[in-house]
Amino acid sequence: MNFKLTVFLLAGLLIKSSLYAQQHAEQDHSKYIAPTDPLVQQKLSKWQDVKFGLLMHWGTYSQWGIVESWSLCPEDEGWCERRGPHAHDYNEYKKAYEAIPQTFNPVRFNPERWAQAAKNAGMKYVVFTTKHHDGFAMFDSKYTDYKITNTPFKSNPKSNVTKEVLSAFRNQGFMTGTYFSKPDWNTDSYWWPYFPPKDRNVSYDPKKRPEMWQKFKDFTYNQIEELMSDYGSVDILWLDGGWVRPFNTIDPNISWQKSIPYDQDIDMPKIAKMARSHQPGLLVVDRTVTGEFENYVTPEQSIPDHYMSIPWESCMTMGDSWSYIPKENFKSTQKLVHTLVDIVAKGGNLLLNIAPGPDGEWHEEAYGRLEEMGKWMHVNGIGIYETKPLAPYRQGKWAYTKKGNTTYAFYLAESGEKIPASLKPEGLTLAPNAKITLAGKKKMLKVKDGSIQIASKELAEIGGQPAYLFVIN
Repeated sequence: MNFKLTVFLLAGLLIKSSLYAQQHAEQDHSKYIAPTDPLVQQKLSKWQDVKFGLLMHWGTYSQWGIVESWSLCPEDEGWCERRGPHAHDYNEYKKAYEAIPQTFNPVRFNPERWAQAAKNAGMKYVVFTTKHHDGFAMFDSKYTDYKITNTPFKSNPKSNVTKEVLSAFRNQGFMTGTYFSKPDWNTDSYWWPYFPPKDRNVSYDPKKRPEMWQKFKDFTYNQIEELMSDYGSVDILWLDGGWVRPFNTIDPNISWQKSIPYDQDIDMPKIAKMARSHQPGLLVVDRTVTGEFENYVTPEQSIPDHYMSIPWESCMTMGDSWSYIPKENFKSTQKLVHTLVDIVAKGGNLLLNIAPGPDGEWHEEAYGRLEEMGKWMHVNGIGIYETKPLAPYRQGKWAYTKKGNTTYAFYLAESGEKIPASLKPEGLTLAPNAKITLAGKKKMLKVKDGSIQIASKELAEIGGQPAYLFVIN
């Protein structure tokens, strides 16, 4: 991939991230509906305690190093623009894109390495892309030939990669989740070839062709049932493609939803009932479709600017892209730690995306970031896991959580900043007799005039950290 193409693709990815963050920020969370099923409530409570998860976008698009699926979408948006020898002709491009599986062969695929690295980093749940909008199944679906087990990789004993990923992470004690795109741009019952697609939506009016739409609904139901019944225990069904929704759920106050032309109801009550018959207590996350099938909300590439009392998760990329690009710009360990602390202090979880490449491996730099995060989490995770937010949540450089009678106060240091000898937690009143230690240390710190005092000898021992955790009892 040449430099100009890399720059163009990166620009498109950044536009996508920015606009999608705006779209998800517009959602009206006041209409959140809490689950009533006791098993779902228990699962949701467990999920809220684990705080930190891994998301992986992986498909044949990684072979071209392009944005996931979206170059197939005939919309005039930066992230949809085509590049390469077939870009001038949509049909030719789509044909070439859909031929990638003929050479897709991720021979370095080793999910056990991923699971171990994620566990060492302190992650506790995983969400894997079983199928993105392009319709390519990363599992052995019997309802399509457009799948990972119909590539040169099919002879590999680990060719059913979804099964292998979920198994590897489950063996490390992770909660497991399946990302599944509701729209499918490869199946004729969604993008019917008689009408070329005009945008991301179904290419025909489902009301005019109910038999065709029923065929698509059955196809979707059947693929989800495969995932819910053939892949071991699953904790989360994470559904993407929020334009596939009942027409009466469209919020006219949200800009992107105004452009949905048709009712695209796939009967979520039926799907959820089936899924939970196989996976009792399953969390269903029908993203951006506010109601009983959005058990938690998912702001994308953004963090709310305030505490939210409902269950929520920020899904964010470790680099700039959701999908693999040859040269990635990974966030610093400090930025990642601050992001996690900021989210947890406001009541959310962080789902951090890392994209495997066409050979089935991550960038080595991603492993490095996880290792560095793990070192920090090993000491400071006590202020993350199983905690609740504590007012004032975030103030200045400070973030707060609690567990029982213990307060956890995080000081988010700036890059290169040495921790001061006297620190006054903003928005928090310290009792003169408060028992305060730095996480991982036994030495009690003194309180003077509402500030934490750190002796010079102790300052030298602390060293530089992305964030400092004070444990207050």
